[in-house]
Amino acid sequence: MNVILRELKAHWKGILFWSLGMIALIGSGMAKYDAYQSTGQSINQLMAQFPKSVQIILGISGFDLTTAAGFYGLLFIYIAIMAAIHATLIGSDMIAKEERDKTSEFLFSKPISRAKAITGKLLAGFVILVIFNLVTTLSSIYMVQYFNKGASANHDILLLMAGLAFLQLIFFSVGAAVAGINKHQKSSASIATSVLLLTFILYFVINLNDKLDFLKYLSPFKYFEAHAIITNGLDPFYMVLSLIITVVLIASTYFTYSRRDLSV
Repeated sequence: MNVILRELKAHWKGILFWSLGMIALIGSGMAKYDAYQSTGQSINQLMAQFPKSVQIILGISGFDLTTAAGFYGLLFIYIAIMAAIHATLIGSDMIAKEERDKTSEFLFSKPISRAKAITGKLLAGFVILVIFNLVTTLSSIYMVQYFNKGASANHDILLLMAGLAFLQLIFFSVGAAVAGINKHQKSSASIATSVLLLTFILYFVINLNDKLDFLKYLSPFKYFEAHAIITNGLDPFYMVLSLIITVVLIASTYFTYSRRDLSV
């Protein structure tokens, strides 16, 4: 419990600033929807003029952008990348910070096993992810409802936030696993973030070329696409796959970090 409280205390400013950033992202995104609506032009017709490749990159395809829910679906990919980056950095920092900040000798000299310390850190990370997801959920519901003139979109938003939670778990465990393996802790965050960006780029590459669809399992962003979730709900296969990936990566964090020499 002391480790959990220690980590939450150390990260409270980060939680605050990231939460404010997410609120700003959602608020500014939905404000653009209101601005488009006030022009009197059809957003769908306007966006349809873009080449297909541009529509895919912008995430336009498949959404009715004349509705607040549809426009939020367009915005979701940007929410997802922000949440994924946050989760990756938290996962990496939780494991790497003791060696990076030269406090590992202090922590592991306490009457607590290394595995127990890692468990406390990971649990603190999960708490942070839950807080960030709740902030995203509540701000999304409020902002969409504020600009919405049609049927409630709360059900769709809750489904998307559930998908976002799985994405957060995957990239949190990626960050933790990289930090557990990497002996050069100062570079752990950059390596983990690079992995995330590669999967994000792969997401767009697959969307641009249907022949590469077999690579979709390598990009978690393909597991929880907004249009698919809004249309068909969460795919149980991808939910289970996400949990398996998370468990395997967390297990590898315990295995590698518990058995290597720590720099102090």
